[in-house]
Amino acid sequence: MTERSKSEFLTAQYPRVIAHRGLALDAPENTLLAFVKALAAGATHLETDVHVSLDGVAVISHDPDLAAVGRDVRINQLTIAELKRISLGYGQSFTSLADALEAFPTAMFNIDVKTDAAVEPTARAIRNQRATGRVLVTSFNESRRRRMVGLLPGVVSSASSPLVTAAVAATNLGLTGLVRRTLQGCVAVQVPERAGPVSIVTPRFIAMMHRVNVEVHVWTVNDPIDMVRLLDSGVDGLVTDRTDLAVAAITRRT
Repeated sequence: MTERSKSEFLTAQYPRVIAHRGLALDAPENTLLAFVKALAAGATHLETDVHVSLDGVAVISHDPDLAAVGRDVRINQLTIAELKRISLGYGQSFTSLADALEAFPTAMFNIDVKTDAAVEPTARAIRNQRATGRVLVTSFNESRRRRMVGLLPGVVSSASSPLVTAAVAATNLGLTGLVRRTLQGCVAVQVPERAGPVSIVTPRFIAMMHRVNVEVHVWTVNDPIDMVRLLDSGVDGLVTDRTDLAVAAITRRT
């Protein structure tokens, strides 16, 4: 049995409905309430982001600072206790990754590690919660992604931005072997449909990814028409702010 086949993350329901920062309807994004709402709406996976607190705790937050709540301070300048006292609205505050993994012990988490300093705290939280099999770790930065994978034997990962760029170029040249080598150790590419004028998610790209046994997850897809079109084209997952709409679109489609 391969490490890929052991991962609960990959044996979860298909197609993947990956709740981007949870479901932020009457809930602040990246909070326990947003995750509750996403799972209740039918998300198969929770997507989230991790920074690190002043005292070395992996903290769930997309932004590196608190500007969104009117505070001129960075996540890494406050302790986890201080962060938990900050109101984000709807009775929610910042939460640690460990607390989120503990609160949802069967949920699959797609974790984007935002800084180098967050790598070891993130790995420690995952290990301590014995959650390696139900998470996917990733980063836009390749060295950061590799460090995460090295600290969590058996964990699955999606491609960093440099790997995606190389895989797209190799796909356009029809170089299957190069694509396979480029994405070795990755189980998915998580990409926008387009990057400026460049189409990434094309029939050729999807076919190539499947040829090398890599899933295609597209972000951030919030229009039901686009959801159905992409699923019909063969993508494996939707990263979406609207889990509710995605689940409804998939139900109608089937």
